[in-house]
Amino acid sequence: MSFSANGCLPSSSNEAIKKGVCPVQFGESMDEPSQVTASKTALLVLFLVTMIDMIGFGIIIPFLNYLVVDLAEQEGVVSVGLWVGLLMSSYSAAQFLFSPLWGSISDRIGRRPVLMVGLVGNTIFFTAFGFSNTLLFALGTRFMAGVFNGNIAVARAYIGDVSTPQQMATRMGLIGAAFGLGFTIGPFLGGEFSDPAARWAFFEGTVFESYPYLLPCVIASALSVFSLILAYRSLPESIDLEARSGIKQRSWGEEMRNMVSNSMTMLRKGHVSSLIWVTMLFTFGFTVMHAVFIFYTARPVDLGGLNFSEMDNGRIFAMIGLLGILTQGVLIGPATRRFGSRRLIPMAALMTGVGLVLIPYTQAEHAWLHMFGVCALIAIGNGLFQPSTSSYLTHLARKEGYELGAVMGAQESLGAFARILGPLTGGYVWVLTSEGVFPWDYHTAFHLCGALMLISALLTLRMPSEDISKPPESE
Repeated sequence: MSFSANGCLPSSSNEAIKKGVCPVQFGESMDEPSQVTASKTALLVLFLVTMIDMIGFGIIIPFLNYLVVDLAEQEGVVSVGLWVGLLMSSYSAAQFLFSPLWGSISDRIGRRPVLMVGLVGNTIFFTAFGFSNTLLFALGTRFMAGVFNGNIAVARAYIGDVSTPQQMATRMGLIGAAFGLGFTIGPFLGGEFSDPAARWAFFEGTVFESYPYLLPCVIASALSVFSLILAYRSLPESIDLEARSGIKQRSWGEEMRNMVSNSMTMLRKGHVSSLIWVTMLFTFGFTVMHAVFIFYTARPVDLGGLNFSEMDNGRIFAMIGLLGILTQGVLIGPATRRFGSRRLIPMAALMTGVGLVLIPYTQAEHAWLHMFGVCALIAIGNGLFQPSTSSYLTHLARKEGYELGAVMGAQESLGAFARILGPLTGGYVWVLTSEGVFPWDYHTAFHLCGALMLISALLTLRMPSEDISKPPESE
């Protein structure tokens, strides 16, 4: 789960920070940033920390289904889809539960040691996952990887510590770029380096033949070690621990109770609640796809699938990531000036929904051509939706007089719930329907994705009809 400088999204205003709504520290407000100056090397370390966290999230996507199938066959497990959903959701659930804890710890002992502990945890549990020989071991190591991946929240807190209000947006944008790049690189590495013994003679007879999905995990761990060395040598502490020694820190329980209470309150706040529901349903539908996409692409051609390998799937997700980066880097500006965020939101949700529904209708003989078109719809739709909702929610909250930090925190918390429930739902629906008869067959989970996107788009009708986020024509 992602936070901004202290548990809030990057779009939280400096005024909100100063009021203590979205405090610079996880739970305590500070009017001024730290006097520590962020060097280019320090910012590079934070970029790498964030990117490696996302690589760790995405690297298993191309081969997870194959790994679960192999382990399930050994253990006589039949609910393969449900186990895929559990493994995906466990990572998000651990991040959701433990990010506030790491934030609180970083307030007490400093950002630098917490970031380094996170990198050590990444190194250990990325590699451990590659050695999975039972489903329970895979689940445990995946959960522990999520436990230690509270680094994104702490990295954003570090940036909040060392940045002036004028620097904040640019430096938070650096974290956003690391997200996109990590999600592109992760699946690509996971696909390209899976089962190396079957592709390169050099790996025959080695541990990588016994554990075919170990190599991409080792590569992720090696990147984590590189970042750890760089952080040890070049990352200074960003907060004055002595000055903060008298400040009362909130416990994990207080943080969680506050988060749940705030989320439930914001779901009853008129137009703001409508947009939060829009975002939550979009995220739910998008993450349902994560659990079932590779079940479909790996399905034999004579059963309606594409017979894709881990490498093929890695390239597909890398394609989605690259198109998403291109959308947010090039397309979002002109599109917002032309349509405004208010109109882009339902358009993006519908575009993504159409792409998700079309996935299982890909024809094997033209698989890559069709998949490129489908991926373009999904990546462009998602790339337009995310910044548009954040921007419009900021404008809406300010216009209606709500505290921006509370609104953004509620959106992110409920989005995290959607990321936990989505893969579980997708895996369960696949188990129930994949061997059935149309329309209740392997198409069903993707139809569910489309239905959730449609509901998300329809809920925008409850939002103000005027576009308060579109620049005036004179501009």
